Amino acid sequence: MTIISPAFLKQLWLTFGASLAFLIIGLVRGYSASAIPSIETFDPTFIQHSEQKSWIGAIPPLGAFLGSMLSGPLMQRAGRKRTLQMTAPLWGGGWLLLGFAPGFALILVGRFLSGLCVGFVLAPAQVYVSECCDPEIRGRLGSLPTLSMSLGILISYVAGNWLYWRHLAFLSAVFCAALFIVLLPLPESPVWLKARGLDAEPSIKWLQLSNRAVATLKDEDEHPEKAPEIEPKSLFTREVFLSSAVIKPLIVGFALLIFQQFSGIDAVIFFTVEIFQSAGSKLEAMTATIVVGAVQPMGAAFYFQFEAESWLGYLPIVSLVVFMLGFSLGFGGLPFLLLGELFPAHYRSQLSAMASAVNLLSMFTVIKSYHALEAVLTSAGTFWMYTAFCAVAFFFVLFMVPETKGKSLAEIEEHFRGKKRKEVVHLQSIS
Repeated sequence: MTIISPAFLKQLWLTFGASLAFLIIGLVRGYSASAIPSIETFDPTFIQHSEQKSWIGAIPPLGAFLGSMLSGPLMQRAGRKRTLQMTAPLWGGGWLLLGFAPGFALILVGRFLSGLCVGFVLAPAQVYVSECCDPEIRGRLGSLPTLSMSLGILISYVAGNWLYWRHLAFLSAVFCAALFIVLLPLPESPVWLKARGLDAEPSIKWLQLSNRAVATLKDEDEHPEKAPEIEPKSLFTREVFLSSAVIKPLIVGFALLIFQQFSGIDAVIFFTVEIFQSAGSKLEAMTATIVVGAVQPMGAAFYFQFEAESWLGYLPIVSLVVFMLGFSLGFGGLPFLLLGELFPAHYRSQLSAMASAVNLLSMFTVIKSYHALEAVLTSAGTFWMYTAFCAVAFFFVLFMVPETKGKSLAEIEEHFRGKKRKEVVHLQSIS
């Protein structure tokens, strides 16, 4: 009989709370695929041309980019948990505005607000999980937020198949209320508490963190005779920013998050119904969309334009199922998990926010350029381009990304310091 430890259950509870934020991110990402056909059917005067449709899909990442730039200072000052909790009411307000929008302009405002909140929570949610879980289970628990994002996309697809687009927005607002409530009894990140000079012991005890996890909290001020406490230097000094402990993980993190988007994932998620319609899939477009959402090399399907009567008419759905399955196993979750693992503790808030901003700017670029690329390169050429990015990403991961499984945050930081670990930069020491 397997005995589940109280520490695991408590850390699972905390992860579940943070994962609700990612579930709502999934609702934001999946909304346009279901809502745009609904708007065109029930409120056709709201959308007059394809440019408006592209803005409904593309403006949330633009808002999220702005939110991610603000989230670094916010989670540094307010904490990881409080940032998530403060965002929940604003997020709910964005969904309600979207649900009551009387026209296209306020639809864009509602979508922009929902995206802004995505930027607020994207980095804090994953950092919160990484800092509050033992190294031995951090990988398993750290995958739950991304799984929740996929679940949010699926909920949006399935519910959007039956719900009016306004009602789908109201349903999404309910999850924002749930996020606020679930976070109430949870502790703040011990890493953040220690960095702010606050008592982290109650949080450590509540989470029942192991010694290896607690080791990341022990600073140089434990040995004042060797290293008197000083205020950490600014991240944006040449000495700190170009140190190996900062620049190496930053390059790895930026590259992974750029490759994640230029795989074409959000072009698929935001315009799934439209893609299936233009690919000539044998399945009805909304049904195919739900199948893709459930499983999370489209170029050939567009290139050959198989007849719907042929068994090859199923190739578009098979291609997207394989694509989404592969994405979910790798690039779907691991880059976000690494946000909370790769960066040194003193600068984790700022660096995670910067990485999120790069990811969201890439998302906006991919979504907004999809229709333009389709016109220039054709649908087949656009998906072949995404294939090329996936191939480059494969070799980058193979040669550049270190394994973090089972390692404490301190050990990961030590890896990036390498031979320069003794350089005179006030980074968190390793106990």
